[in-house]
Amino acid sequence: MSEWSGYQPADLLMFSPETYYRLFELYNMGLWPAQILPLAAGVSIAVLMVRGPCWRGRVIAALLALVWFFVAWAYFIDRYATINLAASYFALSFVVQAALLAVVGLIRAHITFDGVKSPTGRAGIGLFLFALVFHPLVGPLVGRELSGVELFGLAPDPTVVGTLGVLLAADRIRLGLFIIPVLWCAVTGTTLWIMNSPEALLMPLVGLSTFILAARNSLKRRHKRGFQN
Repeated sequence: MSEWSGYQPADLLMFSPETYYRLFELYNMGLWPAQILPLAAGVSIAVLMVRGPCWRGRVIAALLALVWFFVAWAYFIDRYATINLAASYFALSFVVQAALLAVVGLIRAHITFDGVKSPTGRAGIGLFLFALVFHPLVGPLVGRELSGVELFGLAPDPTVVGTLGVLLAADRIRLGLFIIPVLWCAVTGTTLWIMNSPEALLMPLVGLSTFILAARNSLKRRHKRGFQN
């Protein structure tokens, strides 16, 4: 028992904070100049959420499915697996989420946008814009290298935040699609907390607040439907 008492939370990690953040720098260097592709996908999603043809939900779902699959392969399998044995499980969860987005949004067309008018919908758009524009600035703002910036469509955290924003902005809340993104918010928040990162609470707060908004919206819709019946 006395031996266990000497352990710190950081001892549970397989890597140091320096190694973790250096990984993003090497990741970005290895992908350059491919960063323009997820950026273009992000801008397209932002525009389509506000305006576009009736089938824009399918396009948005397809783009999200692609970036989730890309992060699973390019980041978790190709990079993160070199420092974390659990990376393959994280990759699998991202592949599952990509498949869910493809089935629900692309094949079944159950992710639709018909003008974002509700407060929840506007919050979703704001969250997506945060993921696309401001989340990448978090690292440099707390003193890390700009070369290690985490981008939507390439890194897991901004990709998860952006997806939560899209799901909130959709005409109908699909709670099942929130499960994996919210769980990832808890996982990455725990990792950052163990590393004493200043932004450790950011992802858990995003995940929790988003899920509360989604659940509240879903319950209101069910209550309204039951009242009408």
